Order: sequence, then structure tokens, then C-alpha cells
Amino acid sequence: MGKLHDLAISIDPSLILTRAGMAPDPWQQQVLRTRPRQLLLNCSRQSGKTATAAAMALDEALNRAPALVLVLSPSLRQSQEAFRTIMRTHQRLGGNVAPDLESSLRVELPNGSRIVALPGKEATVRGYSAVALAIFDEASRADDDLYRAVRPMFAVSGGRLVLMSTPFGRRGFFHHEWTEGDGWARVKITAEQCPRIPASFLEQERRSMTESWFLQEYFCEFADAEGAVFSYSDIAAALTDQVRPLFEAPVTGLSEEVRPLFVN
Repeated sequence: MGKLHDLAISIDPSLILTRAGMAPDPWQQQVLRTRPRQLLLNCSRQSGKTATAAAMALDEALNRAPALVLVLSPSLRQSQEAFRTIMRTHQRLGGNVAPDLESSLRVELPNGSRIVALPGKEATVRGYSAVALAIFDEASRADDDLYRAVRPMFAVSGGRLVLMSTPFGRRGFFHHEWTEGDGWARVKITAEQCPRIPASFLEQERRSMTESWFLQEYFCEFADAEGAVFSYSDIAAALTDQVRPLFEAPVTGLSEEVRPLFVN
């Protein structure tokens, strides 16, 4: 890539999609240009969130080198697909990578940046530090333990964290952060807001599945699990922190010096 080309993309990262042959939607332009430190993308199926993730990964790797970018998904297959999208986008920008440095899940760019795609297992992410950007694809279906293992990576680096998904019920860290989390930039894109999804297709989809599943997949609604005896709102209404337990739970396995810190 030429110097003017590099400069333009560093100023406006949405040009990564343009130069790769994809016309970015307004929400994609805003997300890529503002670079929020913590971002929640609650997006319909086929709305362009994977292409957006690819542009974010390349923006970080190309413009803030040497940067470590992690891409996480619930399964190995999903991680491979996300990684392929990133590499295809990079190739369309004119980027070349030496074959011996590229695998199905990892690439090291000439500027020293690394992009690593990992399957969604808590044990696979431990050991990484100084992470500049971590992107969770299909975050609503990833384990909470994986999320807990990733967050400490930013304690020193101050890197960026992106959770992107369609909803999958009112459970898990994606739902919690969307409804209760602090410090997040939240973006919700329904199928009606995507110009590439025709209304006729949505009508056909509505007739082919339950209403709750349709609203979840295409309108980004956090629906109660199919067949649940109690709704999420009923359970939430029954909870209170105003009742003290009859017995205090004993604290064991702590030294006498530490024990007083954990006892009321």
C-alpha cells in the first residue's frame, strides 16, 4: 500500500471496507471512525458485523503496529471463518504475507502486528498479554469463563474490547453487559436497518419460525428461552437483596490474617 493510501485509511478506517469493495453502512462508518474502547454490537444476522470486525482488526494491526489482535468465537470453525474474512479483506487492500508466517488461525504482518483467532475455550486464551484489541464473535453463545479470562488482559494495555452477536436468550455475559454493563458504547442494528435484506425475505422468515426466535435473529430482541416455565422478568421481579441470610456462610481455607477481610 502506498503512503497516501495508508494515511487515508489511518484517518478514516471505514475506507478499509470501501477499498475492499464493500460500501460501508452509516453505522459501520461511525463505529470504525470513533474506535470506542468498549463496544457492544447487537446486530441482526447478515447485517455486516463480521465485515466490520475484519475492518476493526486490520485498522488496529495496520495503523497501531505492533499490535496484538485476538478474535474469539465459540467454536474452531467460527474462528476460522472470521480469520478468513480478515485475510480476504487484507488481500483486497493489496497486503501480502509471507506464507511461512500464516496459518489457518494466525498471521504476523511485516510491521510486527499479529492477528490470532482462537476457539472459545478459556484455557486457549490464557498467556496472552498486551492485547490491543479483542473481538468476540457470536458472544451471546460463548462461555462466561472465556469472558472472565479475557478481561484481565486489558488491565495494563488499556486495549479495546468488542462483543458482537445476535442475542441468544436472556443469559450470559453478552446479555448482562448489554442490559447492565458500564462504560459500553452500544449499537443495535436490526434487519430492517440493513439495506441488503429485502422485506420479502423477512416476511418469509417470520412465517418459518416462532415469533420469539424471529425477533431474536432479525430484530435483536433478547427473548426468553423456548419452553421456559418462568419468564426472565418474573424471575427478576422475585429477587431482592433486602433479605439477610439466616446463617452466614463460613469462610474456610484462609489464614487468620486474611480471614477478617472476608467476614462481615
